[in-house]
Amino acid sequence: MQTDVIAAPASRPAWRGLIGFNLLTGIVLGIVGFAVGAWLGGMIGDGLRWVGQSDENDIAIFLGFALGLVGYFGGLGFFNYPISRLLGHPPSLREYDSEGWGRYFRMCTDHKVVGIQYLVVILIFFFVAGFNAMMIRTELLRPSPSIWPADTYLTLVGEHGTMMMVLMSAAVIGPFGNYLIPIMIGARRMAFPRIESMTVWMTLAAPIVLLSAIGLGGFPTGWTGYTPLADQANLGMDSYITAFILAGTALTLVGFNILATVFTMRAPGMTWGRLPLFVWAQVATAILMLLSAPVLVTALLLAVLDRTATTTFFTSGNGGSPYLFENLFWFFGHPEVYILALPGFGVALEILPVFCRKPLWGYGMAVAGMLGIAALSFMVWQHHLFVSGINAPLRPFYMLTTELISVPTGFLFINAMGTLWNARMRLEVPLLFVLAQLFNFLIGGLSGIFLSDTPSDVTLHGSYFVMAHLHYTILGGLGFSLFAAFYYWFPKMTGLQYNMRLARIHFWSVFILFNTTFAPLFAAGILDMPRRAVTYASYLQPINDWVSISAFLLGGSMLLFGINVVYSWAIARKPAVDNPWHSRGIEWQLPTPVPVHNFERLPVIVAGPYDYGVPGALPVMQPEAAAAPAGGE
Repeated sequence: MQTDVIAAPASRPAWRGLIGFNLLTGIVLGIVGFAVGAWLGGMIGDGLRWVGQSDENDIAIFLGFALGLVGYFGGLGFFNYPISRLLGHPPSLREYDSEGWGRYFRMCTDHKVVGIQYLVVILIFFFVAGFNAMMIRTELLRPSPSIWPADTYLTLVGEHGTMMMVLMSAAVIGPFGNYLIPIMIGARRMAFPRIESMTVWMTLAAPIVLLSAIGLGGFPTGWTGYTPLADQANLGMDSYITAFILAGTALTLVGFNILATVFTMRAPGMTWGRLPLFVWAQVATAILMLLSAPVLVTALLLAVLDRTATTTFFTSGNGGSPYLFENLFWFFGHPEVYILALPGFGVALEILPVFCRKPLWGYGMAVAGMLGIAALSFMVWQHHLFVSGINAPLRPFYMLTTELISVPTGFLFINAMGTLWNARMRLEVPLLFVLAQLFNFLIGGLSGIFLSDTPSDVTLHGSYFVMAHLHYTILGGLGFSLFAAFYYWFPKMTGLQYNMRLARIHFWSVFILFNTTFAPLFAAGILDMPRRAVTYASYLQPINDWVSISAFLLGGSMLLFGINVVYSWAIARKPAVDNPWHSRGIEWQLPTPVPVHNFERLPVIVAGPYDYGVPGALPVMQPEAAAAPAGGE
């Protein structure tokens, strides 16, 4: 139940945000904690050297990361509240600051601040991962190693893939989910604001820990971390494991928080049938996060024990099984695909009615499609193991379930096509990115048919065909949805307007160059271009040269996006109007910028969000209604 008033502390100078518990303090204490942990781990590891099989001390690295994270979160202030409660102080939300840029560099329980923090973190490391991709494509300009040795190349591939998976898992649900879900359901905050704040700082820590693998010798497994190669890898593997544990823990907490918020904090009148589809998509995604991410974390913790305590969970020579890790990993890994895809569809179906000026076609079908995808996604994971020695009688079942999941996915495409049919579209930048997302994801889905059937998958599994399919599904689907969401909600989140001309140039350049970069990879895969290999047959050099040059230009188009963000946010600062898109969404009915506590009084929801062009349609809410408890029908 929500309280009617949340008292905010008196405003204070912005520079005070740099004193006390903040990111700088967290970094300093994190470094100290890592040093102490590594020293203690070194002593423990030296004392247990007789059980080890190498001179590298994995115990020191893992204990260093563990104590480093304790110091990091302590410096950010996450232990202040439980300690104050243990000392008998009353509960409060002292972190709920209303103004000042210092709040963006420390723990803050305002969900809108958390959304902006997520957005900045994801954009920064999105560019880092993109730069990593440019280094990979530079190496592939030649059919044999010319810049990076093979082990360094494998580390670059692993860094790029793992960082993109970590970031893209939170690309929409992190910034836009945290910012918008409370507003869209008529709430003042998330159910657990401190957990919400913790997840963004976990998301920041994960890629930093991952990058430390470069200084620890790298890791050779790619983003999947397969054993027994992972057991044999050097200390850089410890960075990979720790980073993915952080990411998996953050996903679990985000899923738990979203479900608690939507189930218990909806405003009066916000029935399940009036819930915006963006929120429905986050609910379906949260279910996947809550059920699948703990499996990944468990698998990685077992891998930690294999590397430090000489257990043999994944070592076949001593009773364990590498297949156990593969099954645990992909039991998370395939729902992960829809953790990436479903928020993107939520963005698309939220934006389409606004720019088509007509009601969303098939609301109930869209909800059924999202929940159907969430359910079936747990029944398809072993199609990743068709070439790994899977029991042959199981193959038909996983072929069937993989093809069945295209049915609820097809529902969402039908919703989009039905909404576009006979629409009077306004081709604004957000809609352009939505249309591109539908196009790219369709190619990704159709190419996935070849990988769901065992005969063709056996031929294509280790090739660049899979690389092309993955990028069309993930980057072509979720990446374009991220840009659509950014251009749609940027005026609301910042109170500023971006440069429309630069945005249109960005769209056309990234759409064209994305397809000229990744479509040729289907052909490269059919011609036996191997994944994760630094060498390839000389006859494949022309197609690799084409892809590399196109990728460099694609990276340039991303720089254009970055220029627009910095120019609009930090230099031009042109104020945005409250509702530039004439949307019925609750978030657009509030002032820009959104007040600290969203609503002075909880609104009463009286209509659905998609009644565009409906004669006599009621406004979505009655903001002047008396305050009332939220949650429920």
